[in-house]
Amino acid sequence: MLSAFSGIVSATPAEQAELDQLNKIEQELELQRDWAKYRWNKALTDCYQNYWVNNCLSNARTQYRKEIDPITEQERALHEVQRGLRKSLKDQEDVKRAAERASPEKAAERAKNQSDFEEKQKAAAARAADLEQRRKDAPKRAQENKAGTQLD
Repeated sequence: MLSAFSGIVSATPAEQAELDQLNKIEQELELQRDWAKYRWNKALTDCYQNYWVNNCLSNARTQYRKEIDPITEQERALHEVQRGLRKSLKDQEDVKRAAERASPEKAAERAKNQSDFEEKQKAAAARAADLEQRRKDAPKRAQENKAGTQLD
């Protein structure tokens, strides 16, 4: 089983499918591990029913290690290949994003966004200045309103 995981493949479009397949294999290994752990726990429970507890525990531990060690080795090899594939996929995405950022369309869009942002900042500053001016003129306008509403 180790030879199936030994080669790290370079970036290809089929890598995602391969990674999905490896994830399924990983789930199968996890299921095997869970069953081995279940059998281990059952053996421990059975051992405590016996008179020779330590001997039984030792035998159960040996049996558990025999089951779990090959699973662990397969998982290590699998995880190494998965890391390589994920790194390759990430590198592909990074190259794709860098190419998109370098495209003239994206550059034009960034320039337009920047100019829109600056216009919004200017408009906000103008509104703030207008509001401040109105606050300064408020007592004067109030006085004018008072003077304009008095009957002569």
